[in-house]
Amino acid sequence: MNPKVDFFFNKAKQWKEEYEALRKIALASGLTEELKWGQPCYTSQDNNIVLIHGFKEYCAFLFFKGALLKDPKGILIQQTKNVQSARQIRFTNLKEIDKLKTALKSYIKNAIEVEKSGQKVNFKKTKEFEMPEEFLSKLEESPNLKSAFDSLTPGRQRGYLLHFSSAKQSKTREARIQKYIPHILKGKGLDD
Repeated sequence: MNPKVDFFFNKAKQWKEEYEALRKIALASGLTEELKWGQPCYTSQDNNIVLIHGFKEYCAFLFFKGALLKDPKGILIQQTKNVQSARQIRFTNLKEIDKLKTALKSYIKNAIEVEKSGQKVNFKKTKEFEMPEEFLSKLEESPNLKSAFDSLTPGRQRGYLLHFSSAKQSKTREARIQKYIPHILKGKGLDD
């Protein structure tokens, strides 16, 4: 146990017992406990394996390379269609965790093996992401904007494309694009 991580468990109002059970399982698997992104993160040889996090309706183990794991129980969940690598196993009560304890240890063991083997998730290329028509027309209208967008890192490009295309209405997509054109021209990412 890492004392730096205790605060996460101590401050928890919801999922307290579930978090403690997940912590015991992760630690029993020989993983190193760290605090990353404000969450308990369990690593093997400095590689992220699994993270504990919670939401209003559930708490979860998040496997960083979950897309590469064997899923004999069919319990790995892709959070959204845009999540390429990570997968969750979700829980709504302590009984579910207790029932799956052996399976969870097996999934962690598999995740460690995947990491040790050096396997990598094949991420979609930026050009494979949906380019909203509204943004495409702005790029065609402005060579400066196109050049600035093309100069961004692939991660920043993906961030913008996902943000723009996630809006359901054209009006909202246009407003988002307009808001972020100055950021793109300055070479900044969505959150910079």
